[in-house]
Amino acid sequence: MNHRPDPAPGADPVLELDAVSKEFIVYRKTGRLRRKRTTVRAVDNISLAVGSGELVGYIGPNGAGKSTTIKMLTGILMPSAGRVSVAGVDPQRHRLELARRIGVVFGQRTQLWWDLPLRDSFELLRHVYRVPAQRHAENLERFVDLLDMQPFLDTPVRQLSLGQRMRGDICAALLHDPVILYLDEPTIGLDVVSKARVREFLTTINRDRGVTIMLTTHDLADVERLCTRLVVIDHGRVIRDGTVAAIKEAFGGYRTVVVDLERPGPPLAVPGARVVDTDGPRQWLRFDRRTTTAAAVINSVVAQASVLDLSIEDPDIEDVVTRIYTSPPTR
Repeated sequence: MNHRPDPAPGADPVLELDAVSKEFIVYRKTGRLRRKRTTVRAVDNISLAVGSGELVGYIGPNGAGKSTTIKMLTGILMPSAGRVSVAGVDPQRHRLELARRIGVVFGQRTQLWWDLPLRDSFELLRHVYRVPAQRHAENLERFVDLLDMQPFLDTPVRQLSLGQRMRGDICAALLHDPVILYLDEPTIGLDVVSKARVREFLTTINRDRGVTIMLTTHDLADVERLCTRLVVIDHGRVIRDGTVAAIKEAFGGYRTVVVDLERPGPPLAVPGARVVDTDGPRQWLRFDRRTTTAAAVINSVVAQASVLDLSIEDPDIEDVVTRIYTSPPTR
């Protein structure tokens, strides 16, 4: 059964899907002249509520239904069944009104004018969204500073690097003060410096302005660094929904002690832990945090070997998500 969790404490739901499904009709060749009509359910009875000001990671493999969900939330697609509400309105019936209240960034597309300087694109968007000149100027000054865009404001968009264009697209999506921002692969292909700049900016906007952000990405480092809540989707259904911390606790209930010994040796025999890898004098001992403590593992290691150094590692979000997909589904 698909459960719709309550929005974050103290936050009004700004985005709701209630038993939403989306079906497509596709035709597949079954011979030289024949085609078979097939119904594909891209989204299957999803219920979801997102509170105002939440920063939610919405992840899943290719074909899981992420993009279809976002398209229904923006009014591009109409659900086959169920109800969608965004900022208090039906996205399909009130697309013009909704457009002024949401921002959208797709990593592979741009809303900037290719042959115009970046500054001119921002000015045109002011007229498109009818933003008061003073408010537009205030937002632009703030965002240019946070995203470090001053050096390339007068550069034509076609001459910008991928990282510069992405910063421009994120700025463009926020100049009209939307209450919700949808991000689809916002850091795809970016270098380390550009990724850090974008992540820092999104965190600031979410914290200081209370913008609700829904992030779809294959870069799980984005999820770990940005999101407090994680929704995992597969085959059109939500299979996990909770705080990142709770999901890591449920599916990453192990820790690893990394030990550097004085000299190489056989795998250590430690009660409650097992050696999962070795590299010369270094050994990795994994243990279940629910039944064993790091102190117990360390004490056992020190009692039987000469140790030069050690550290403790928690599972990263990529390991956690892998375990989610390989675990039996909940009923």
